Amino acid sequence: MTIGMLVVTACTGPSTDAAPGADTVLRHAFVYTVDSANPRAEAVAITKGRIVYVGPDSGVTPFVGSRTEVLDAGGRMVLPGFIDTHVHPVTGGIELGECNVGPAETLEDVTRIVGACAAKGGADDWVRGGGFPLPAFRNGAPSRTLLDSLVPTRPAFLSSSDGHTGWANTKALELTGITRATKDPVNGRIEREATGGPSGTLRETAQELVRQHMPAYSDDTYVEGLERGLTMAVRFGITSLQEADADEQVLRAFARADSLDRLTVRALINLHVDLDSGPEQQVGRLSALRTRYARGLVRPVGAKIFMDGVIEGQTAALLAPYTDRAGYRGELNTTQARVDALVHALDSADFKVHVHAIGDRAIRTALNAFEQQHDLDGGAGPRHVIAHLQLCDPSDIPRFAALNVVASFQPLWAYRDSYMRDLTEPRLGPVRSTHQYPIASMVRSGARVAAGSDWSVSSMNPLDAIQVAITHRALDDSTGAPWLPNERIDLATALQLDALGGAVAGDDEANTGSLAVGKAADLVVLSDNLFALPAHRIATARVLLTMMGGRVTYRDSTVTLAPAGRGPGGS
Repeated sequence: MTIGMLVVTACTGPSTDAAPGADTVLRHAFVYTVDSANPRAEAVAITKGRIVYVGPDSGVTPFVGSRTEVLDAGGRMVLPGFIDTHVHPVTGGIELGECNVGPAETLEDVTRIVGACAAKGGADDWVRGGGFPLPAFRNGAPSRTLLDSLVPTRPAFLSSSDGHTGWANTKALELTGITRATKDPVNGRIEREATGGPSGTLRETAQELVRQHMPAYSDDTYVEGLERGLTMAVRFGITSLQEADADEQVLRAFARADSLDRLTVRALINLHVDLDSGPEQQVGRLSALRTRYARGLVRPVGAKIFMDGVIEGQTAALLAPYTDRAGYRGELNTTQARVDALVHALDSADFKVHVHAIGDRAIRTALNAFEQQHDLDGGAGPRHVIAHLQLCDPSDIPRFAALNVVASFQPLWAYRDSYMRDLTEPRLGPVRSTHQYPIASMVRSGARVAAGSDWSVSSMNPLDAIQVAITHRALDDSTGAPWLPNERIDLATALQLDALGGAVAGDDEANTGSLAVGKAADLVVLSDNLFALPAHRIATARVLLTMMGGRVTYRDSTVTLAPAGRGPGGS
């Protein structure tokens, strides 16, 4: 199908001056609504940013008036706007403007990119950025000596693609005072050489030992980062998102974009919880931020708790020890009693709690806290979220539905890549490795399930994640055996996760997540009907048009819109 066929046309049909009709009509489309009451349609009418009609083409004619702009989809697929329930658009956008190692897949790629970065900037400038792949290094632990060879005279610090490991050269370690005598910080680890000195790999909070000495970012840098992130988001059809972990500067960037009418998504902000402070102090601080910055499209109503780290760095909290580290189960970032108190205080103050939990012990600890609060208030408080859910004990899966806790997965991670093969499976062993990313099991249990990208950790494109959720194979693998095939889901379920599931995770299902009369006109037009594509080609489809609240936020450059056509009578 020719992309250029998506055009605005002057329609024929009855109209009266007394009935100017809808603002916009989208017709001749394959509309998949993600609304069980009306799953398929051909036309959508929009007035004042909201949907006033969804149904057959023949029924939309009364909505075409003298002022109606009519968009002919040429039979293309129309979906609700995608909702990303876990993403870092600001920090990811900042990273794009620095030494972006994200495209690297091999050690050779890393050295080439970092070497090119080192050739830029002044003699005393930091080389900073991130995105390097942990599997490129033995045990996921890069050395300072390699970074010294690439950046010998300037301080350099890069973060891994998952954000849980940092890589410092000798100059950076010296400037920040990290030596063999430096103790591991709480919830962090300095990897050591045989002599006991720092190797250059810093896990979790140990990264802050370097970051606190690096030049601070300005508010303008945060705004520029957000703009880069949003440019990518709308290109991928995202109309709502949850900022996964925000400090005040991140929140301020969203508020500033909204005030300037440059925010192109609905943004639920999860504010970072400081586990070193008491529950009352945290609630007071977060409540003040919520009051100060809530506006328009910005909802700072979430609170982010990091329960643990990641399996590849041996910082995730497991119920049983790592197979390659005798007796070691990883550490929780806080105690059960402390997270119980935090959840109670935050829930009572109407904050949605958004928990990072990778290991099965971290997941169980979060569920225990939510269960205690559920017993206190009968589930009357906000709907809470646990994100990632990489290693989930099967006995805990039914608890999500029982406690009305949303399971937010990153489906793009559910295949056997180098992280899984080289770092994760050797640390879990064969039995526990089959308990990873139980998306289908969670859906079958009746839980509320949503999807997110965790960009810049991995691709922001929802179509990439949808394809992997269905195939459990790499995007470029059309014939290989699927990884954990029983946890695959079908296309309809995947679309549910990325639309209505995301709306549920944000307590916004009455407004977004499906195409139904009365809801916001958040939608995307795709180049292909996903149901007609082979599963291994879903990610080849492209977003041609993104609309949020009836406003076009993205249009593919290859799509030609004719001069503003109107209904009968002209404009």
